[in-house]
Formats: sequence, C-alpha cells, structure tokens
Amino acid sequence: LMSAAGVWGGLVQAGGSLRLSCAASGFTFDDYAIVWFRQAPGKEREGVSCISSSDGSMHYTDSVKGRFTISSDNAKNKLTVYLEVNSLKPEDTAVYYCAGATGYYHCSGRPRPDGMDYWGKGTLVTVSS
Repeated sequence: LMSAAGVWGGLVQAGGSLRLSCAASGFTFDDYAIVWFRQAPGKEREGVSCISSSDGSMHYTDSVKGRFTISSDNAKNKLTVYLEVNSLKPEDTAVYYCAGATGYYHCSGRPRPDGMDYWGKGTLVTVSS
C-alpha cells in the first residue's frame, strides 16, 4: 500500500539536499495524514514532518524547521508525499519512513509511531561531514 523511496540515492554531503518520496497507491481515504519518521542508530523513531488532508495542517519537528518541506500530490487514487530536505546535517543521518494514519488527524506535536495505520519501507539517508 505504501512505499517510500529516496530520490538521488541516500548519500549526501553536509549542506546538500535531496527529496524523499512516499507513494501510497490505493490510498482512498478521505481523511488521512502522512507522517515522515526517522530513526537514527541507537535512537527512538521520531516524527519529523506531518501533512493532513483532514484540516490541511502541517507540522515539523523543531530540528528540521526551515530545512525540510513536506508536500503532497493526490491524483487518480495515487497519493505521493514528498519530503524536501535541505541544508542537511550529519545528525540528519537516519532511516526515514513514511507512515499513514486514517481518519481525522491534526498535525501537531510529536506524532506517535503507534498511531499510524500503514508504514512504508524505510530509506537510509546518510549525511557525511
């Protein structure tokens, strides 16, 4: 149902940019939210960005504000959510996952991984210093 892929590979130098994409084919729910999570080695999975169809809300965790941009494209029952990541830092190194929550969802605070209904495969982003 959902798959996440990193465009241009997952290795980038500090200060660089890339775009992650998450394809959710067959995702026909009227109310949903897509959340990008990441998990660095030895750390808990954290939500970094969220976009909601329910109320149009978007949210970014503080460490990525101003550097990451989430957007979505929903056409012909194929939802694609992008995460543009700029000014990358070594601490952004992690496996990035997209996840979907169905039903009304307002993006704010810290998205909980256990609140998601669907998960895409992770994609590794490595930022070299």
